[in-house]
Amino acid sequence: QVQLVESGGGLVQAGGSLRLSCVASGRIISTSVMGWFRQAPGKEREFVARIRWSGEGKYYADSVKGRFTISRDNSKNTVTLQMNSLKPEDTAVYYCANKSPRGSSDSAANYDYWGQGTQVTVSS
Repeated sequence: QVQLVESGGGLVQAGGSLRLSCVASGRIISTSVMGWFRQAPGKEREFVARIRWSGEGKYYADSVKGRFTISRDNSKNTVTLQMNSLKPEDTAVYYCANKSPRGSSDSAANYDYWGQGTQVTVSS
């Protein structure tokens, strides 16, 4: 079992920044993948970014490339998502997730463990 707890969401004006954190605990496989997803009202959950637990293999959705940065803090078992130049269309509940190395990392269906989510609201 893996437990994931997100924090850092909030309300910010367009152009601003937020930093999301995901603290992971439990039986985490060293080759596993950590992903960030988001879900806006009435929309499907969509992939944002992922990183391997080793800290390698960063990958981003086109919609956030160049604005968001995913990173891993080994000492704190934490994965962070630094979000800059935020836009109103970034408004969503953001989820942290964990999966095995098998399968596509941009599909929510392939992830085994999820956090409770944190709300990000970007005002125009």
